[in-house]
Amino acid sequence: MEEVRASSAWVASHSSHVTVDSSGIEKLAETMKDSIPKVEWDFEGIHYFDNGPLTVQYLFVLDALNFCFWPDKELSYDNLASGLKEALQTDKSAFDADRLQKYTGPELRKVLKWPRPLPLEDERVRLMHEVGFELERSFEGKASKLVESCEKSASKLVSLITCHFPGFRDHTVYKGHQIFLYKRAQIFAADLWGAFNGRGYGEFNDIESITMFADYIVPAVLQQLGVLRYSSSLSNLIESNSEIGSGSEEEVELRACSVYAVEEMRDLIHRKSGKKVLSVELDLWLWSFGIQCPSLQHHRTLSIYY
Repeated sequence: MEEVRASSAWVASHSSHVTVDSSGIEKLAETMKDSIPKVEWDFEGIHYFDNGPLTVQYLFVLDALNFCFWPDKELSYDNLASGLKEALQTDKSAFDADRLQKYTGPELRKVLKWPRPLPLEDERVRLMHEVGFELERSFEGKASKLVESCEKSASKLVSLITCHFPGFRDHTVYKGHQIFLYKRAQIFAADLWGAFNGRGYGEFNDIESITMFADYIVPAVLQQLGVLRYSSSLSNLIESNSEIGSGSEEEVELRACSVYAVEEMRDLIHRKSGKKVLSVELDLWLWSFGIQCPSLQHHRTLSIYY
């Protein structure tokens, strides 16, 4: 996604609160160049998979709802992925397009077996309705038809998603410039690629076009590994668990500088080792590293995008 790469690089070069430390990238790339850590896509065994269209439907619903878990300390991505998996195992029609348009907050909680309101619950329900409506209107109700229409191009798939589904339009304005991040649209392409092992619905001729997925875990990992440096004011906000506004300079810089840093790391590893590494693979390794660090302090933003 060239617009994600280019706009993230622009943010990194004009950033006021986050600095990408080239020496930190150098050190991390040096440690990884000879043995790039490989993490299996479903390393926790929490996802639904049947090697067919129902898996695609599951992943699209999953990625439509994959955002903002932190306000509930007991809630995590694992709860969402495994809850949706169990619902589909119980009822294969649970995520049919017509049914997606009728879900309520309490019904979604019941699906996930969650005892209290979810963070941004109304937004989650709204996005389920949006996905069901647009799939029914434009893709015969099936996310698999959406994927088939991209002609094995991950970049085209992301463009189709952001064109048809407003809830995936993860972009903002920063210092007068349009910035594109597209976390959930890109992660859908990556999930397909990982789940189907690069075959069938997961076969993309340009999977290298996908960047890392700018969330709240990976920036914290990059900061801990010495790749990102924060201003004292931003450090104070994060350490005090203060909320950082969606679309604020600090929030945009945290996300965009992470994208830029991972792209630089990918290129440097390639130059050092001659081996091609995907941003998708680096992101999965950084994210899995982060979720295994309970003491990791991340920024807190209420957002439907991540």
